[in-house]
Amino acid sequence: MKLDFTGKVVLVTGASRGIGREIALEFAESGARVAINYRANRQAAEQTLADLAGDGHMLLQADVSDPGAVRSMTQAAIREMGQIDVLVNNAGMYVDHPIADVGFEEWHDAWQVTLATNLVGPANLSYCVARHMMEHGGGRIVNISSRGAFRGQPDCPSYAASKAGLNAMSQSLAQALAPHNIFVFVVAPGFVNTDMSAEELDGPMGDSIRNQSPLGRVAVPQDIARTVLFLASDGSEYLTGCIVDINGASYLRT
Repeated sequence: MKLDFTGKVVLVTGASRGIGREIALEFAESGARVAINYRANRQAAEQTLADLAGDGHMLLQADVSDPGAVRSMTQAAIREMGQIDVLVNNAGMYVDHPIADVGFEEWHDAWQVTLATNLVGPANLSYCVARHMMEHGGGRIVNISSRGAFRGQPDCPSYAASKAGLNAMSQSLAQALAPHNIFVFVVAPGFVNTDMSAEELDGPMGDSIRNQSPLGRVAVPQDIARTVLFLASDGSEYLTGCIVDINGASYLRT
């Protein structure tokens, strides 16, 4: 099925690399104009921008954990591109802090930065973009969560907690925003083969990670991106509030 986003503007956070980059590429290939958010790696963001099909795209530097930066980024995207039809909250933070091995200050700092980036940041951006969408006929918000919200992350409990919070926030917003023609979805990947995970997948634990799935592999970014595009497309409205697991049956919820 070919999805057509011609005339649509999509804002993707954390789009310089990995899953976010692939989401941006897929939207551009389907006709959208894409605003690429990045925090620090401008070189990677510029490469993503150069690789996008079509024209009319832009870069937006902002740390999503900074409320002022989120508001300014939203305003800049609307000013330069005229509208935002789809928001993809993809930017995330993962900081190991196993409770048996870290001091209190390190523990506290990990929670602060993870919640600010993975939960409060998407909440603020969803607010800013949804208020714009309310005035312009509606839109789509797709939030990138994790199977860790359900199975736990023993070495990074703040990550699991932040993604569980993101799931709950998304479902609350799905109920609040549906009367405004704004539909909210969640995608919860398992392990994904990106440059950030390459060392782990190439290491001694690689086979055991791949064999968590009966498919014998981990996801590739395209698996996530194609689901995001489907949810952002016309006709998906009655799925609002859903959480779509993309983990190759490596973790099954009931």
